[in-house]
Amino acid sequence: MTERIGIIGGGIVGIALARALAQAGIGEVTVFEKEHRLAAHQTGHNSGVVHAGLYYAEGSLKARLCVAGRVALRDFCQQKNLPYREAGKLVVAVDESELPALAEIERRSRANGVPGLARLDGAARLREIEPHVAGVAAVHSPHTAVVDFAAITEALAQDVRAAGGTILLGQEVVSMAVAGSTVRVVAVGSEHVFDRVIACAGLQSDVVARLVGADPAPKILPFRGEYWSLSPERTDLVRGMIYPVPDPRFPFLGVHFTRGVYGDVHVGPNAVPALAREGYGWRAVSAKDTWESLRWPGAWPLAKRHWRMGVEEISASLVKTLYYRKARRFIPELAMADLTAKTAAGVRAQAWGRDGSLLDDFAVDQVGPVTLLRNAPSPAATSCLAIADHLVYRYLNVRRP
Repeated sequence: MTERIGIIGGGIVGIALARALAQAGIGEVTVFEKEHRLAAHQTGHNSGVVHAGLYYAEGSLKARLCVAGRVALRDFCQQKNLPYREAGKLVVAVDESELPALAEIERRSRANGVPGLARLDGAARLREIEPHVAGVAAVHSPHTAVVDFAAITEALAQDVRAAGGTILLGQEVVSMAVAGSTVRVVAVGSEHVFDRVIACAGLQSDVVARLVGADPAPKILPFRGEYWSLSPERTDLVRGMIYPVPDPRFPFLGVHFTRGVYGDVHVGPNAVPALAREGYGWRAVSAKDTWESLRWPGAWPLAKRHWRMGVEEISASLVKTLYYRKARRFIPELAMADLTAKTAAGVRAQAWGRDGSLLDDFAVDQVGPVTLLRNAPSPAATSCLAIADHLVYRYLNVRRP
């Protein structure tokens, strides 16, 4: 009998998983996506960067799956004739106080096998890569790339359908019940029975986990990242990507410059608490989502630990001058008028525990025949094909060919 497999979530990870299962002929694959299009949330609202593995702890799932995923994604784009441009990334220490943290980034990058990595010392060396940048040292990753993740998701979906899989749009899963070795899934207007279900629900991952009685922790705390566009007349200020040395206490990379795959340059994102799981602006408010975050046991410990950074990020979101000052540290020639408008925003599904800690690694739970991807923030899009293989062979008990 052919195994029936349900996948919840039509972002790039869910569709990559569906493709892996459908092409392997493991079973009848059905994907549920609550929106009327694929890649509607995290996948379609990110910076388009294919990460090379610079930041992640040696041996972590993030490190291993990012490195493998970059290569797989590059090959997929080449096969499908999708845009893939190795723009290169410069992680810049603006002053000497940031050198120890930069050295740690270099150490992790080399431990993770980041290809072509180079340490650059002195302003002259930095400007060989980015002529307008300011700093005392940097780490250069020439193979960090940019892509169109929404286009990649659609190409993956074409492979799913070609292999006999089904993708149901506008089908929000509202209940699940495990009955022995099967799972009954009720979506809006339909009901299904599966032998296995895998949830890759992103911003709704803890909501879906609760449907099958999984531990409420980790909970999803939505963080919004806002992007400013650089004036078309000033895009020559950036060749590829210019990143700050990240604060190791916080799982965000800080405001940076990225030349996208279509040539536009955006600045950002910042990281502010969103007032709704899918809240892409300050006016998008969900009383339910906000109340659930405030009443979570980890809320006070998190606020106590990071309130200064929170105030700084929110202030920069509301006051353009403050955002501009963050960006100008790296490009002194930047004028405030060069930041033309907030043209995009994304919401990151950041998992956090009862003690207020923010989960740093990918996390997976299992409840009988239901597999739950509980934490898959950046670099999940980069890692999507590797995450799919990891779930198939580690959690679905499929033998490697």
